[in-house]
Amino acid sequence: MGPGPSDVHPRVLRAMATPLVGYLDPSFVEIMTDVQELLRYVFRTDNEYTLAVSGTGSAAMEAAFANLVEPGETVLVPSNGYFGGRMGEMAARVGGEVVTADAPWGEPLDPATIEAAFDEHQPTVVGVVHGETSTGVRQPEIDEIARIVHEYDAYLVVDTVASLGGVEFRTDEWGADLVYSGSQKCLSAPPGASPLTLSDRAMEKVRNRETQPRSWYLDLEGLWTYWGDDPQYHHTGMTSTVYALREALRLVAEEGIQARWERHRRLAGALKAGVEAMGLELLPADEHWLPSLNAVRIPAAADGDALTSRLLEDDGIEIAAGLGDLAGEVVRVGCMGHSARPANVLPTVGALGRALDAQGVDVDVGAGVAATNRELGE
Repeated sequence: MGPGPSDVHPRVLRAMATPLVGYLDPSFVEIMTDVQELLRYVFRTDNEYTLAVSGTGSAAMEAAFANLVEPGETVLVPSNGYFGGRMGEMAARVGGEVVTADAPWGEPLDPATIEAAFDEHQPTVVGVVHGETSTGVRQPEIDEIARIVHEYDAYLVVDTVASLGGVEFRTDEWGADLVYSGSQKCLSAPPGASPLTLSDRAMEKVRNRETQPRSWYLDLEGLWTYWGDDPQYHHTGMTSTVYALREALRLVAEEGIQARWERHRRLAGALKAGVEAMGLELLPADEHWLPSLNAVRIPAAADGDALTSRLLEDDGIEIAAGLGDLAGEVVRVGCMGHSARPANVLPTVGALGRALDAQGVDVDVGAGVAATNRELGE
């Protein structure tokens, strides 16, 4: 129940045990085609250029900036969370001139801030985090941000590592140029095959670069020679991880993307109701709440690291302490993918309450459990 990896469905684990074949074997190429079609469904896109990058979500992030950003280009990234900061570091390492869009940790970016940054800095690439793992904030108004970015003929990159498959996201309708994610959070596959999709317009920018991307391994033109219509050798495909990703995506499609978004909201809502009934609160405002990752404020008397250790040792439940600027102020409780089940949510609320009580924090554990039960309809 932490910020990822999430629990993996038994079907996905069984898929990983499928015997290996060559990464250009016709049967494996069929599986890759399935993965692409299923990813288009989850991303809500018709983008041809949709694939899975070998590596975790950070590899997909690096692929995004290594391909879209050329040395000397100005890149605008968020300052309101840990992973916005990572965007900036990656953009800088590929030669981008990085400027930030300011907002406090725990709050989303205001589109007006982004528009003002264009007036001052004229960025060519803008990055935003849809679901910020460090703060539990969901960035609203992606469509409005995209409108502003495109008005200035720039490109919008969106991080959906903590949200894809669990929280509503619509690539085409909202106008994102490049979107990436990770396999191990709301999709509930093992880490290692990270989804990425980019528009024709974004791929044209990649193909018309004046300089080669600094990463050979993550060069999207090179990757597309493997994932395109006539797959050719680029690097050794992550066979077992792709087996797992396909099965995880099949589970998403069987459930239905809208139903899956609603399940995450309902189960995380029960978790939220429980912690609030104990007298605690989440970091973001309700309108910016990220159901897949709940940043629970802890009282000053509580020790976040000790809380996470106690839950793991006493109850076998993994949550995470605060990260970056929020270290010591929150604990982060995931409600992602296969982990988002009543059998997980209810014990987590009770265990968190007992751990706080053991530290001398005045919480009403019974009220928390009762509120969670009510929301779950138990």
